[in-house]
Order: sequence, then C-alpha cells, then structure tokens
Amino acid sequence: MTKLPVILVLAAGLGSRYHGPRHKLAEPLGDGSVLAMTVRHAIASGLPVVVVTTPALAEDVAPLVARRDLVVLGGPGGQARGGMGDSIAAGVGARASAPGWLVLPGDMPLVQPRTLQKVAAALVSQPIAYAQHRGRRGHPVGFGGELYSELVRLQGDEGARRLLVRYPTQGIEVDDPGVLVDLDTESDLAALRAQLSGRGEDALASSE
Repeated sequence: MTKLPVILVLAAGLGSRYHGPRHKLAEPLGDGSVLAMTVRHAIASGLPVVVVTTPALAEDVAPLVARRDLVVLGGPGGQARGGMGDSIAAGVGARASAPGWLVLPGDMPLVQPRTLQKVAAALVSQPIAYAQHRGRRGHPVGFGGELYSELVRLQGDEGARRLLVRYPTQGIEVDDPGVLVDLDTESDLAALRAQLSGRGEDALASSE
C-alpha cells in the first residue's frame, strides 16, 4: 500500500491574542469545538492525521483520533513550551517515515478535505506546496519527505517559513476561502460562527 502524506494538526500554541473564557481551540463551534472541527475535516480527507497538542486539549480530540495519533507536549495541565517550529518538529519526528507532511493550524476549521487532498497530491512532484485562494497564500503547507532533516530540527516561533525561501514551492489554487481563515480574536470566532450558521457544517465539510 502506498504511503500517504500525514496531516499535522498543530494545537499546542498559547493563542495569546485570544482573550475569551477558554482556550480558543476549545471554544464551541458547530457540533463540537474549533479544534474538533479542524480534526474532523482533516480525517475526512482520507489522509493520516496526527494532532500535536497539550494535555488539556488532547481530551477534546481523544474521541476522534487514536492515542498513537496524538503527540502531547507540555506537562499535565500546562502549555507546551516553544513555538510552531517545535510543534512541527515533534509531529514530523513522530511520523519520520512518511513521504510528506501537511501543516494545518488547529485554528483553521474551515479548510476543506478536498483542499488537503490537492496539496498532498502536489508533493509527488514538489518539495513544498501550499494552498492558495485567489492568489493569496494560505494553509495547509505541505513538505516532501526529502525535507525531513530540516523539519525535525525546527524550533521557536518562526515555523518553516525559511524553508519556503530556500526550496522550490508550488501554490495550489483552490476554491476554498477557508485556507485564509484562522481564529486569533473573539471577533474571528464570531465570524466563523456566522459562516457556519449560514451554510451548515455538512456543506462546509463537503470534499467536492
């Protein structure tokens, strides 16, 4: 069986710009939480999924993914140290034999399954591919297996941005505005809820 790129859902950050009553990824959205919706859409792509998260948020997605597909950072009840780079490195290291990895922030619940499939397919011929909508770069960003040694050494908040400068990249145009929509503030959450109430989660989760 041909191995497929792995989706790394990153959910170990502090979410410091969000000042709601709970962590932004734990906020209710649709039939669950922000993070749960992101993970459900990732699973619907048919690609393997690994969630990099903290002990508190791990409980939220434990019913959706197997224990082996959770990479939990930080101590009990605490936040993970480090930034996006550390989370990417942890996820890549947990699936070192994968042919590639798609980085999907946990606060982007509107990214559609078919978008994830298209970016994954592009890694067959490109070391780096990313989703874009109307020419604007968004997420996920996919990395081919040949970049393993670079990815597993990432640290800090910079993430993998420097790799996008050093290696050839391909933008994959998708009819999916969700690739540009993340949740940083309370107003972002209100906008997400408004979108869902207008179309319904079933429509958002369609891979067509």
